[in-house]
Amino acid sequence: MFGQSLLKKAQKGHRKSFLQLIEVEKVKLYKMAYVYMKNENDALDVVQETITRAYIKIESVKEEQYFSTWLMRILINTAVEMLRRNAKVIVLENEIGETRAAHLPIEDKLDLLTAIEHLEEKYKTVIVLRYYQDLAVKDIADFLNCPEGTVKTNLHRGIQKLKEFYEGGKVSGQGY
Repeated sequence: MFGQSLLKKAQKGHRKSFLQLIEVEKVKLYKMAYVYMKNENDALDVVQETITRAYIKIESVKEEQYFSTWLMRILINTAVEMLRRNAKVIVLENEIGETRAAHLPIEDKLDLLTAIEHLEEKYKTVIVLRYYQDLAVKDIADFLNCPEGTVKTNLHRGIQKLKEFYEGGKVSGQGY
């Protein structure tokens, strides 16, 4: 096994190598999951499910340099899937959260993560990948399997919606 990459070892069933790969990514995974799920327990569930799915499909990664992107794609798909499954619960939580937010001081309302949470998924995803994961537009396009122009459009529209939020307006379609 000496001289082999961690990915190659993990693909051959070496659990310790897989865990080392995950160890490097765990903080990014949790942060991204939290942005989607908005609470610690659900975020941890998404991370756990992502790691399980990654372990099962580890052979599908062709190059180690793409492991992080591949893993993040699994996480986003898992989070979106979980949100769809629990759509009724999430809507109820959002309504309660918005009612509570109406009584908060202005400083608390101007929280960027809160604004991002209220964006449509396509805007939220590109903004998080661009500004929280520091991916280039081209990398985001590759990651999402869409044209760069679509990524740029969604970034621009997402930023516009965030500006509307901060100017006291509403993010259309989401209550803000």
